[in-house]
Amino acid sequence: MGDMTNSDFYSKNQRNESSHGGEFGCTMEELRSLMELRGTEAVVKIKETYGDTEAICRRLKTSPVEGLPGTAPDLEKRKQIFGQNFIPPKKPKTFLQLVWEALQDVTLIILEIAAIISLGLSFYHPPGESNEGCATAQGGAEDEGEAEAGWIEGAAILLSVICVVLVTAFNDWSKEKQFRGLQSRIEQEQKFTVVRAGQVVQIPVAEIVVGDIAQVKYGDLLPADGLFIQGNDLKIDESSLTGESDQVRKSVDKDPMLLSGTHVMEGSGRMVVTAVGVNSQTGIIFTLLGAGGEEEEKKDKKAKQQDGAAAMEMQPLKSAEGGDADDKKKANMHKKEKSVLQGKLTKLAVQIGKAGLVMSAITVIILVLYFTVDTFVVNKKPWLPECTPVYVQYFVKFFIIGVTVLVVAVPEGLPLAVTISLAYSVKKMMKDNNLVRHLDACETMGNATAICSDKTGTLTTNRMTVVQAYVGDVHYKEIPDPSSINAKTMELLVNAIAINSAYTTKILPPEKEGALPRQVGNKTECGLLGFVLDLKQDYEPVRSQMPEEKLYKVYTFNSVRKSMSTVIKLPDESFRMYSKGASEIVLKKCCKILNGAGDPRVFRPRDRDEMVKKVIEPMACDGLRTICVAYRDFPSSPEPDWDNENDILNDLTCICVVGIEDPVRPEVPEAIRKCQRAGITVRMVTGDNINTARAIAIKCGIIHPGEDFLCLEGKEFNRRIRNEKGEIEQERIDKIWPKLRVLARSSPTDKHTLVKGIIDSTHTEQRQVVAVTGDGTNDGPALKKADVGFAMGIAGTDVAKEASDIILTDDNFSSIVKAVMWGRNVYDSISKFLQFQLTVNVVAVIVAFTGACITQDSPLKAVQMLWVNLIMDTFASLALATEPPTETLLLRKPYGRNKPLISRTMMKNILGHAVYQLTLIFTLLFVGEKMFQIDSGRNAPLHSPPSEHYTIIFNTFVMMQLFNEINARKIHGERNVFDGIFRNPIFCTIVLGTFAIQIVIVQFGGKPFSCSPLQLDQWMWCIFIGLGELVWGQVIATIPTSRLKFLKEAGRLTQKEEIPEEELNEDVEEIDHAERELRRGQILWFRGLNRIQTQIEVVNTFKSGASFQGALRRQSSVTSQSQDVANLSSPSRVSLSNALSSPTSLPPAAAGHPRLHGQLGKALLLGGADSASYSSATAATLSWIWEDRSENLCPQVPSSP
Repeated sequence: MGDMTNSDFYSKNQRNESSHGGEFGCTMEELRSLMELRGTEAVVKIKETYGDTEAICRRLKTSPVEGLPGTAPDLEKRKQIFGQNFIPPKKPKTFLQLVWEALQDVTLIILEIAAIISLGLSFYHPPGESNEGCATAQGGAEDEGEAEAGWIEGAAILLSVICVVLVTAFNDWSKEKQFRGLQSRIEQEQKFTVVRAGQVVQIPVAEIVVGDIAQVKYGDLLPADGLFIQGNDLKIDESSLTGESDQVRKSVDKDPMLLSGTHVMEGSGRMVVTAVGVNSQTGIIFTLLGAGGEEEEKKDKKAKQQDGAAAMEMQPLKSAEGGDADDKKKANMHKKEKSVLQGKLTKLAVQIGKAGLVMSAITVIILVLYFTVDTFVVNKKPWLPECTPVYVQYFVKFFIIGVTVLVVAVPEGLPLAVTISLAYSVKKMMKDNNLVRHLDACETMGNATAICSDKTGTLTTNRMTVVQAYVGDVHYKEIPDPSSINAKTMELLVNAIAINSAYTTKILPPEKEGALPRQVGNKTECGLLGFVLDLKQDYEPVRSQMPEEKLYKVYTFNSVRKSMSTVIKLPDESFRMYSKGASEIVLKKCCKILNGAGDPRVFRPRDRDEMVKKVIEPMACDGLRTICVAYRDFPSSPEPDWDNENDILNDLTCICVVGIEDPVRPEVPEAIRKCQRAGITVRMVTGDNINTARAIAIKCGIIHPGEDFLCLEGKEFNRRIRNEKGEIEQERIDKIWPKLRVLARSSPTDKHTLVKGIIDSTHTEQRQVVAVTGDGTNDGPALKKADVGFAMGIAGTDVAKEASDIILTDDNFSSIVKAVMWGRNVYDSISKFLQFQLTVNVVAVIVAFTGACITQDSPLKAVQMLWVNLIMDTFASLALATEPPTETLLLRKPYGRNKPLISRTMMKNILGHAVYQLTLIFTLLFVGEKMFQIDSGRNAPLHSPPSEHYTIIFNTFVMMQLFNEINARKIHGERNVFDGIFRNPIFCTIVLGTFAIQIVIVQFGGKPFSCSPLQLDQWMWCIFIGLGELVWGQVIATIPTSRLKFLKEAGRLTQKEEIPEEELNEDVEEIDHAERELRRGQILWFRGLNRIQTQIEVVNTFKSGASFQGALRRQSSVTSQSQDVANLSSPSRVSLSNALSSPTSLPPAAAGHPRLHGQLGKALLLGGADSASYSSATAATLSWIWEDRSENLCPQVPSSP
């Protein structure tokens, strides 16, 4: 379907374009074909056809500096001719498709069949009907009129099936709608910076038109195709399109092509937009895919198209029908393991289902046997041919009773409860500033045991201000008086700060009177510009004198350099470079420093050590971030070799060192205290100096003086976790992480290593569940590896948001605590629902079973059972799943993976209430007629009118469920079950609503519900027995759980089941034990052989492109040997054993995929530079096949520093 709409969209654009081509100097077609070229080809083509990029700008009627005029008619016209920057989404499933899906449920199908047979038989009047010799009990049937009553039961079953189906379908539909709403919200929030009429403005991505001049910077995800006009040091990760993991350096004369869907990894610049929407490179792939699944897929199809692979491969992997199912899978299978809750639920549902099947089979067998023995053996009746239909009708009735038992036993409300609970939580979490991208993330969050948080912006306000400075040999504890600073120094300082910072960074006047000035752009740079303003100077004139186009060379900031430098050409043709960066790094490169008179004096290493002690450490201990500003002059000839960074960034002259304060957010210490109370360890991972980090950690309460904790720097951390060969060892990490609280001066790789180390650790009996926050492009791998990745909504780059599970819309740590609360609440809601549901199930099944066996007829009729099922499942899941969270949730430790879903306390509640309900129901069943002086309903003939006796039983049963629903609100054995009941209006509404409907059913339900109206006193008794539930609940709460050792827990996830590759791991285990018994020398032999064999196998596999699985299977057995097979390439290690140890997640499609083998093989076997960034390539290249399970491959590839 998506296919159609897309090609229409496409052809419309084509038509438009052909008619309007003349208005601009180039047509859409020309631009599109231009964008398909790469590198030098493209440069040649531009030269031949247009002259240069300036000429293309002129043809597109735009100015490289001023941008488009931005008038409405002009923008409209561009949209008409070149298309909009919008890719039509895939059509959502229709309601009918969802209904059809809901009908596929096995129990429902069984019910439908039973109902149809029942209906058919009720309309069929056999000739032997009046024959007295036939059946045993047919007394009261004729009075009522056979046919009239017969069809009702079948019809009612069908009706209830329809109800269940509609509810399920509606739920799916609203979930889909919510999800789409969320997606479009995320899309609308994505803005991009463009220049229009000389003003830099941020516009929604969809508003970008061809001819716009866009500003690109580090961390952007390019929204459209364009040509690079001007900029510095721009490096792009194009792996999502080409599969090549190397970052591509862009320059006007070598490779000016910027493609949509690629990531800016470094630098900044401007581009003129040449193709948008379906005509951009990503859009073209979308069209080929018929607006297929998720973004990655389209990008990756692209990869093939570019490598000119066979046309066969271009067929989208998904068929039109298959697509949706995959998407669903994709949403759920987001993480490599099932989420904790899903695993436990699946297991529980299977256990219950099996039990139900057995019970229902026994019921049917007993009924049939009892009937046949009674009729043909005891009463010695012959089987008359004309009686057959009558007997068949009896058998159908037995079958229906059996199915009823099964239906009641299977908790089909479980998926419903989970969905409702998650959807409700996600909706509410939006209000708490958590934008959930993957549904199961919010439930995983409840189990979190560790949070690795960034410092800047998450724990702190990310509003930087300079509060101390060291200028001209003086350490000022507050902002110095401008007059006290030498004029020469001042000029250098202002120039160094104004020119050597991104020109997009500005300080704007406050929006409201009396508010703080607004900081736009990089916050650290804002702090420095603020310092200039505080010194009563102005940076604007400096910038207008030296516009961005005139900057000679820029070394942008990245996580390796930890500094930024800008080179300008002075009027006398010589060069000056301004530099700024982390003080300990920049000071190491300084050999002079400006004194009080503004003249450079020698700055020796021992002066530096003294400065570190006297200036930098005291600043850092106040929690300040220290930045050093420096400069260096170069002669005009010979011109220095700018590419030789080590020589250029040396011999600097220090101008000043400033201490920048980033205050801790006021609400953070309290939030961290809550986390610690809830059993969650908070660790801080930051790029800052260790003293600064420690000071902030103490302010936040992450560490308390006097405790036993570790604060490490990245270097030291790496030294401790690596062995002599430089390989990371898990047992070394296990020695460190439990005490580690602060990791300072850390690189993104360190963050990833730490997260992976904690997750893989077997040091504790529970597997750790780790949440990570991140905002930079380089945090992507860690965010993906973590169980829950939080990206910053304000400061976060697009790349980080892509990799995350939850986006914090206010960048605030305390929102994470809210997420924990909601996550635990989801878990509790589902436990509450289970406690309620299972009590009903146990009772209903036993009643139906014994009733059927003793009286040959279940006291609860099929339709009544279905009504009970409806209130139980649908309404109860709504009522119990929408309980709002309370602070008390944060007073207990996380549940962890091995804690069962149904705890002992819950088991005690379930069985306790079941005993109460069963006792009363059986009392009513066998002596009820005497108590109420009414006719007995037992042994009623087929189709007899409903009896008051059975109606009372049904009514009492429902009343008990209603009051037990209130008991189910508490699962930890609390006494006060009414606590906070009015905070949940949905709950109250549902309980009262159910009660009202029950009255209607009993009084006016009649035949279909097998009810006869009750008197007031009978009603009172029913309600009274129901109220007994609440009293009984208190009795149960008094029994200490610890005494009931015999109670089994259910729904526990054992260690084994967490590992999807169970079978494989068993082989590994055997090899392991055998291996350990071998002596050291033999092990070395084995390792050598294994290494060679593996290398051969890998090479062969990639050559042949045949079965991936063989190599993998062999691989997985080698995996155990502590990643021996790690030295495929000496320059940098690609730990293949790890990368490929998850064969189960390889779908068949991947196995025989030559193109894929090429990619992977190249990445693995080239080693060297390629393998370092290999992870990102594989992640992108494989994500379509892996259905979002690329994490299995990508983050496990450690690249050596």
